[in-house]
Amino acid sequence: METLINGLHHVTTLAGDTQKNVDYYTDILGLRLVKKTVNFDAPDVYHLYYGNETGSPGTILTFFPYGNLPRGRKGVGQLTYTAFSAPIASLRFWMDRLHERNIPYAGPYKRFSETYLRFEDFDGMGIELVFNDDDQRPGWDNGRIPAEFAVRGFHTVTLNESNPDRTIKLLTENLQHTLVGEEEGRFRFKAANGGSGNYVDVLHSPTDVRSLQGAGSVHHVAFSTDSDETQLILQEQLLTAGYHVTPVQDRNYFNSIYFREPGGILFEVATNPPGFAVDEPVSELGTNLKLPAQYEPRRAALEAELPKIIVK
Repeated sequence: METLINGLHHVTTLAGDTQKNVDYYTDILGLRLVKKTVNFDAPDVYHLYYGNETGSPGTILTFFPYGNLPRGRKGVGQLTYTAFSAPIASLRFWMDRLHERNIPYAGPYKRFSETYLRFEDFDGMGIELVFNDDDQRPGWDNGRIPAEFAVRGFHTVTLNESNPDRTIKLLTENLQHTLVGEEEGRFRFKAANGGSGNYVDVLHSPTDVRSLQGAGSVHHVAFSTDSDETQLILQEQLLTAGYHVTPVQDRNYFNSIYFREPGGILFEVATNPPGFAVDEPVSELGTNLKLPAQYEPRRAALEAELPKIIVK
């Protein structure tokens, strides 16, 4: 069977203050700001992409920072925790780093035989660090966090569902995921390639409140596909299965289709090419404001209106 889904591509979240967002993810977590652009539907709002050195699929966390946006609420029908992968030897480093930065965390805990820490950013977005030595992706040495301790990219996303059966059916029958573990109402699935960055946990949460969107809430999760051709195959299969799938959307750095899974979470399937180096060299990623072509005539006004960003 042809591989149509590789694993995770990116996670996109709503945020509040722009500079606080940049400081948290570049300075504290040590991710690289790989693209500074704008929301396609609201160009007066940034779309910020963080990832590894090149912004590889499976490492990309993105944000729409809306300023004084009220906080959201975690609950069912939402991706509640985004977990990053880090080496086992970095556990003490990260515990010390979070403590030094006055970031409360819970753990260390064990789940599926792996150790993890859990905490939130300043908007309340749920973050986990999962410590393992199976992830062979290189860490990025940003001058503050040594490469041997740096996060490697995503490990898992957790979907809170009141009725997980239909979501599980979608993952296994339409998105090429396989059940690899079950623990205390948490069902773990892996994409075809397996390993960190390819796990989706479906958490049965029948007593949780319904989620509310706001700052710190995940807007959508994107799965990786190799090409426009594999994306179109998936689109047709999903339409045949009864899902309301959008036409292909050109997002400059990948092409996308969107649909809602049965529990209400917005899913995306994004192509790996062309990638973030299509409009600036890898050495300059994230340093210049990149605009979709339709907004270039408004560049001067947008540059004056958007908050200034400083990457420490």
